[in-house]
Amino acid sequence: MNSNSQKLSIKEKVGYSLGDLAANLVFQTLVTYLAYFYTDIYGLSPKDASAIMLTVGLIAAFGFNPIIGVLADRTSTKWGKFRPWILWTAVPLGIISLLAFTTPDFTYKGKLIYAVVTYTLLLLLYAGNNLPYSALSGVITGDMRERNSLSSYRFVAVMFAQFFVQVFMLGIIKSAGDGDKAVGIEKVMTVLAIAGTIMLLITFFTTKERIIPKPEQRSSIKEDLGDLKKNKPWLIMLTLTTLVFITLAMKGGAYVYYFENYVDKESLATFIQPILDFLISVGLDLFGDDPISAGFGLFNAGGIIFMIVGITFSKGLADKYGKRDVFTLFLFISALFIFAFYFFPPTSIILIFLSQILHGFFYGITIPILWAMIADVADFSEWKNNRRATAIIFTAMMVGLKAGLSIGGALTSLFLGVYGYVPNSLTQPVTAINGIKLLVSVFPAIPFIIGVGLLFLYEINKKMEVKIEFDLKERRLKATN
Repeated sequence: MNSNSQKLSIKEKVGYSLGDLAANLVFQTLVTYLAYFYTDIYGLSPKDASAIMLTVGLIAAFGFNPIIGVLADRTSTKWGKFRPWILWTAVPLGIISLLAFTTPDFTYKGKLIYAVVTYTLLLLLYAGNNLPYSALSGVITGDMRERNSLSSYRFVAVMFAQFFVQVFMLGIIKSAGDGDKAVGIEKVMTVLAIAGTIMLLITFFTTKERIIPKPEQRSSIKEDLGDLKKNKPWLIMLTLTTLVFITLAMKGGAYVYYFENYVDKESLATFIQPILDFLISVGLDLFGDDPISAGFGLFNAGGIIFMIVGITFSKGLADKYGKRDVFTLFLFISALFIFAFYFFPPTSIILIFLSQILHGFFYGITIPILWAMIADVADFSEWKNNRRATAIIFTAMMVGLKAGLSIGGALTSLFLGVYGYVPNSLTQPVTAINGIKLLVSVFPAIPFIIGVGLLFLYEINKKMEVKIEFDLKERRLKATN
């Protein structure tokens, strides 16, 4: 394998990170608003919304992603294996992102069919784009320190996408549609689709694949799947990723319900007013006069800003102590601050915001590490089997991401229905309020805690990271001589 020029320029790191900024304009919208869009804008019942999100999502996770992984590993063009997929899917992904959040004037049955079709196409194109994009990080460089650095750049970009979607989007949707949220979200998604397409094209033109398997290392699909079955770290990362994204989808999708139906509006307005006054005084009148949209945005802003701060600590801690141990500790701490939400009264705005900030900081430390660990698992597979199948290894991340997103989102809609939530109602039954509380606290904390336990079985610690990197460099050096 070619191992020349393993150091990456800032231009390439930024160019690569724009791909995740683009993808997360879609992904963060799915996490934050899909359940809310289907129930309170599009007009589906919680039961039907849950069924669509779960069924289509699991088909995409366990059907689309393995197929894309196998195809991507066997792609051979002058641009490499993975970069062409980013080019091919950039425009179609932008178009379907808009269509999936469009509300057509159909009957209820027609809307169900339209939702199934557009959501299916969206997840198919997202897999075709984001799985090769993720695998690209495993072949841009074999230097694990550079890989950690690349992950940090990447997830700062992710946080910017998340910041826009979770902080400003609800207010922009209401404003852009003059109160009609269906019109508002279509206008917003039009802009996001165009911007995302441009950024994906920049990623294609600014990156380079450097780790290229030798022709004699090509393997059959049967061999690749056989390697996966014997790859315990891969199985653990598949499960862990699913658990992480169940939590993110569940709490992320439930926060908008939490603010609209549980948080005390007067207490929230009193708390955020000084912040809004300061922003207005410096020319940043960003939230309008809706306290729920403004409070929801500022709540998410606090968490995201401190996630970005946490990300800046990630590389140094991972380099010094190893990815596994750092990930385990800070995932556990972040779970505690999720769990704490159950105990906050609706008037305890300071505690609600503080817990979000602390959760954001500690979870932020883990964010780049998760993706870097998947790249390490690809190295582990090559180290053990003397064959590299990068994209199918990264299928673990995408299968876990899609499965977690689907299960978490479906559980949000399902539990809302079970606990008696009434869409677009000014008042909710006591059972629904309790269900919403559970959806932002106890329920999403559980997958994180299970994930912490699972990491004790993950064998790639700091010592093994160093050995794998050294051995692979030696092999690649011999192969080029």
